[in-house]
Amino acid sequence: MSQPAALRALDDATPPGPIAEEGCVLVVGNFDGVHRGHQAVLAEAVRVAGEAGLVPSVLTFDPHPAAIVGPGAPPMLTTLEHRAELVGALGVKRMYVRAFDAAFAAWEPERFARDLVSGALQAKIVVVGENFRFGARRAGDLALLRSLGEKLGFEVRVHATASDAKGRFSSTRARQAIAAGDLDEVKAVLARPHSISGTVVHGDERGRTINFPTANLAPVVEMLPPDGVYAVRVDQIFPDGEVGPLTGGVTNIGVRPTVATPGDGKRTVETFLLGFAGDLYDERLRVHLVARVRGEQKFDGLDQLKEQILLDCLEARRRLAMVVD
Repeated sequence: MSQPAALRALDDATPPGPIAEEGCVLVVGNFDGVHRGHQAVLAEAVRVAGEAGLVPSVLTFDPHPAAIVGPGAPPMLTTLEHRAELVGALGVKRMYVRAFDAAFAAWEPERFARDLVSGALQAKIVVVGENFRFGARRAGDLALLRSLGEKLGFEVRVHATASDAKGRFSSTRARQAIAAGDLDEVKAVLARPHSISGTVVHGDERGRTINFPTANLAPVVEMLPPDGVYAVRVDQIFPDGEVGPLTGGVTNIGVRPTVATPGDGKRTVETFLLGFAGDLYDERLRVHLVARVRGEQKFDGLDQLKEQILLDCLEARRRLAMVVD
């Protein structure tokens, strides 16, 4: 089983000087989603690092830079912990997370390259995208990065853009597909289903009264698809960070119009785990959205709701059985 990349948080209080003990191939980017384009770049960086005897590493930022110097952070596709798992599965050994705040946003390009990329992270090869900009006011471009690399002792490589017949793979494309509820397109971009995660909390336990107890997740920080019912696969995230498969399930995302108090409008994420019996309160789960079963509906009472849930479970089992990983 692959190991997650080792996470190291960096901020304004991080002491100056080297943090990495040895040279690395450093891929710089946000990597929200770790989509197929990211995967191609990271796989190549891992290959290059192996040939050069360097450590394959990633530099990313939290929060998303757009939250500080842009119109606001876009909806999140993956948590930092999940990103570490995904890049680790590709062979990346270290993931450095630089706090992106107003002070860091004011760093001039030269300081970014000298103090962080070369000094702290000991980068020998730096891999960036074609439109990479860095430093205050986005003043740094590829030409400047290459010039700084010549002075500071690192090589700059530009990764090609990966695409398919519909265009380039991107986090924006994944978000658009999630917003549309197009889970097939999401999987085409990410090479896996989109997933959401959270801690199992106590709800009103109404599901128990109709023999369909649900695990209610909160908070969920990842982007949610349109309200509706989804066939899912569920993993459990253990306190030590290990992740293990649990079972399939049926997840309802929405405002529960049949049972909610009128005017409440609170959006919830509830999962009925197929073939599972046990107490999951306070446990962390990751729910992979495999297929959309139907939109959310209001029913004329609990009996009609129960009948529909039985049908949803049958359909979810059918959809899950069709999936080839």
